[in-house]
Amino acid sequence: MSDELDIRNMTRAEVDTLVDWAAQEGWNPGLHDADVFWAADPDAFIAADLNGELIGGGAITSYNGEFGFMGFFIVRPEYRGRGFGNTLWHTRRRRLLDRLRPGASIGMDGVFDMQNYYAKGGFTFSHRTMRFRTEVTAQPTSAPNDDTRFVPLDAVPFEQLLNYDRTCFPAFRPNFLTAWIAQPNALALGYLEQGQLQGYGVVRRCRDGCKIGPLFADNGDVAEALYAHLARFAAGGSLFLDAPENNPAAMAFVQRQQMVDVFGCARMYLGPAPDLAHERIFGVTTFELG
Repeated sequence: MSDELDIRNMTRAEVDTLVDWAAQEGWNPGLHDADVFWAADPDAFIAADLNGELIGGGAITSYNGEFGFMGFFIVRPEYRGRGFGNTLWHTRRRRLLDRLRPGASIGMDGVFDMQNYYAKGGFTFSHRTMRFRTEVTAQPTSAPNDDTRFVPLDAVPFEQLLNYDRTCFPAFRPNFLTAWIAQPNALALGYLEQGQLQGYGVVRRCRDGCKIGPLFADNGDVAEALYAHLARFAAGGSLFLDAPENNPAAMAFVQRQQMVDVFGCARMYLGPAPDLAHERIFGVTTFELG
């Protein structure tokens, strides 16, 4: 038997396996993450085979060649500590660089105990993002919602949504957003003032409860208003939000909501850190695709 890995692109069915592994790791993926992630970039998913058996994988998402993101890095527990993860990670890094334009940066959200390893691979720490949890009290399904500032996100002109999203994400991501806001078992809302988008958020059902991501807003008041509407979707269960520590308003917000941190990742970049409106980022989209 050989110890040489065969590293190749994943099939769509294997992405389901990768998401199942993520659930076993406690990452709590959304019910339709595999479908949405595949729609965003089917060439992003990389498999590691050992003697014909799938033992690991990960994503190397390219956003129009302008920005890359490494995520979903998993090696099955029984194959860890044998150098396979190191080979897979460096191969993914090299392949993603090949998918990007010269000088484009790569981002990643790495677990804290792997931060030094990623730093050896050229990544620089930017900030921490913490996963917060709360329990949402059951509410009547007929709760009033007659505030015209809140609209279904698919009713917002898509170009306006793209432009707003671009202030909070390092590249335009039309394929991803098209699939993300239309996924089943989810609610996507925009907040409009005089026809101008001032924030938006998406909440989706996950293996455990629901997760909000992203939550982008001009200020804490808009974020709180969006959160209140999105939280109704999670009534009767757990609700999670991945909030970046480099936005003080986001940290104040989760404290007001009495949310408890249960997990965290280090946001790191290979290349220059992108220029973003960090004050608008109250919740990131996903740890897997950025």
